[in-house]
Amino acid sequence: MDSALQDPHNGSAEAGSPANGTTRPPSTPEGIALAYGSLLLMALLPIFFGALRSVRCTRGKNSSDMPETITSRDAARFPIIASCTLLGLYLFFKVYFPNKNYTGLVLKTWKIQKSKKGKTAVIQNPTTRDSHRFPLEIFSQEYINLLLSMYFFVLGILALSHTISPFMNKVFPANFPSRQYQLLFTQGSGENKEGGRGSPAPGSGLTRPLCPEIINYEFDTKDLVCLGLSSIVGVWYLLRKHWIANNLFGLAFSLNGVELLHLNNVSTGCILLGGLFIYDVFWVFGTNVMVTVARSFEAPIKLVFPQDLLEKGLEADNFAMLGLGDIVIPGIFIALLLRFDISLKKNTHTYFYTSFAAYIFGLGLTIFIMHIFKHAQPALLYLVPACIGFPVLVALAKGEVTEMFSYESSAEILPHTPRLTHFPTVSGSPASLAASMQQKLAGPRRRRPQNPSAIYEESNPKDPAVVTESKEGTEASASKGLEKKEK
Repeated sequence: MDSALQDPHNGSAEAGSPANGTTRPPSTPEGIALAYGSLLLMALLPIFFGALRSVRCTRGKNSSDMPETITSRDAARFPIIASCTLLGLYLFFKVYFPNKNYTGLVLKTWKIQKSKKGKTAVIQNPTTRDSHRFPLEIFSQEYINLLLSMYFFVLGILALSHTISPFMNKVFPANFPSRQYQLLFTQGSGENKEGGRGSPAPGSGLTRPLCPEIINYEFDTKDLVCLGLSSIVGVWYLLRKHWIANNLFGLAFSLNGVELLHLNNVSTGCILLGGLFIYDVFWVFGTNVMVTVARSFEAPIKLVFPQDLLEKGLEADNFAMLGLGDIVIPGIFIALLLRFDISLKKNTHTYFYTSFAAYIFGLGLTIFIMHIFKHAQPALLYLVPACIGFPVLVALAKGEVTEMFSYESSAEILPHTPRLTHFPTVSGSPASLAASMQQKLAGPRRRRPQNPSAIYEESNPKDPAVVTESKEGTEASASKGLEKKEK
């Protein structure tokens, strides 16, 4: 979920004023500069390393390592789906779970009443004065956030384990014991299962029908160690909700998103970024939906850094935040341009470095505007024109616009990546197929002479009688072959 770059966090109403109404001491210029600089650095790391890993990302041994290609149709639908999800979360938190500080979706229509039966919400029609009550004890915002925390706990552990696995493999000694494991889930029953009805007879040389693989995950002992280390971070986040654990999960999500989400071409990237440009501007400037969801949603979907770190240390609570959507969406476009650079085979990464510099410029401009106007800013408002405009200008200068927009990332086959383009179709019972295979094996074979001198004599006959005999032998063998075919 995309969110704007902003100052407040964890329910604070305005920058510099906490939710409980007490006056928060203003952050020092050094603390603000440290927070903004840290957010910028944390945004650049997953884009840079995720783009490099997207080049090496092949359809490898694990189904989770397969890149997901985004088509133009997916890109056009994504802003609509994201808007519906964002609005649903907003109504979920603000309508069904109002709190004491709730001002109302429509002003002066909501009330919170406490009784012996528990807390109830009252909605009143200001015209007819009709009131309706419903209980709030069945669900609460705390329970929903706990459920989401458990979900992101599992998801974050897997993402963080996948992120640190390449680095940890270099740390392990060469004599580290390693055992291979495989987690396989296939779809099918009855005839599609091994040993079921319709399975080939043993020794026939035929394989059983292919079953669609839902999960095919291969891992070893080193991966289990990475999973254990990631679980420690997950427990820390689940119990404390500490901002460092939140950032570790957020960085892992961002890097995996840039690595595993592939745009098929530049036009699709322009459609996706253009649609999310309108989406981000509308939900941040047009409504308070984006900011409200970002504050209420307790999940590692944003990077945060305290502005009062120098004063309060690790227990600081005045945060600046950056949504993961402002990292992943431009990041997958920058990764596409890196793969385009490699496809040109010029040993230069001009478009990658140009778009990377454009991202730095756009995010820096976002931070500057936000600091000047003291208001949350839609980062894609500045990132999209920079990330698209700068590479297109470079392509115009180099005369490579046609090559850029005709490049298809999904069409290239990466090295050492076998692709199965079609599945063979086999019909008939196993017994009939085995019989046909035996007939082919038992059919007449053309034997070649093993003696080199005989080969030489057959190819260079000197005696005319030998030539005549060879012709007669050839005609006789041909007639015998025809007779066998007729039979």
